[in-house]
Amino acid sequence: MTAATPLRPAAVLRELLVSSRPVSWINTAYPFAAAYLLTSRQIDATLIVGTLFFLVPYNLAMYGINDVFDYESDLRNPRKGGAHGAVLDRRLHKITLWAAGLSCAPFVVWLLIVGDPLSWIVLAGSLFFVVFYSAPPLRLKEVPFADSVTSSIHFLSPAVYGLVLAGADWTWQLVAVIVAFALWGVASHAFGAVQDVVADREADISSIATARGARWTVRFALACYAASGLVMLATAWPGPLAALVAVPYLVAVWPYRDVTDDTAVTATAGWRRFLWLNQLAGFLVTLLLIWFWLLTA
Repeated sequence: MTAATPLRPAAVLRELLVSSRPVSWINTAYPFAAAYLLTSRQIDATLIVGTLFFLVPYNLAMYGINDVFDYESDLRNPRKGGAHGAVLDRRLHKITLWAAGLSCAPFVVWLLIVGDPLSWIVLAGSLFFVVFYSAPPLRLKEVPFADSVTSSIHFLSPAVYGLVLAGADWTWQLVAVIVAFALWGVASHAFGAVQDVVADREADISSIATARGARWTVRFALACYAASGLVMLATAWPGPLAALVAVPYLVAVWPYRDVTDDTAVTATAGWRRFLWLNQLAGFLVTLLLIWFWLLTA
């Protein structure tokens, strides 16, 4: 969409869709749905509403806000404009922010009504990090290490919220699962940041990769993926089998362990594989969750 192109509703909806990263919708909806269902053992309206919220509005808010405030960097980034996000026309910035807020509002109201104070706190925290990962004045994505931790919270918090909303019993094995998931999120963000080193530096944007360098960041991601798998060994059966899910990520990232800042853009190929690895990982985890459901029925 160029500045001369009229803002037709269909074109606006397309841009909002691209901005919400449809290929990643499942990465936030699934953790909530699995956590809530395995805890409550029932399919109810709250499960459906919560899953729909974390499927689309949550992602539009998370990625749309990011695309608005990363506009200058995205203009310099050749990978933007598809599964990796939209380069939003300036005329769409306010529209995107309004669309994100209005699409989230009815779901949040429902979840506040059916929840309790603890679930309100978790939901508020989740949305706080969605907004201030990209938006000023905090803009946590420009604080090295905090950027990776906050990004991990984006995917971890729906699961934590589902557990709290359904009244989960917090055993140490469950905490181990959450820690492993958090490490996976940190690793995934760190590796994703590597490909943007040049674009981010040109736009004067800080990240874990611009601060520590591409090679160090890739190796940090490898360490976090490995740690994630090892932590899963401490979970209740059949959880330890999920440690194997870390292996494809290690294989995908390993070839980039010696990448330099000048060649960091080559990591984009690994990131594209990562996007589809998530689908494989989701399938394998689903099989384990079904097994766990049957064992604990």
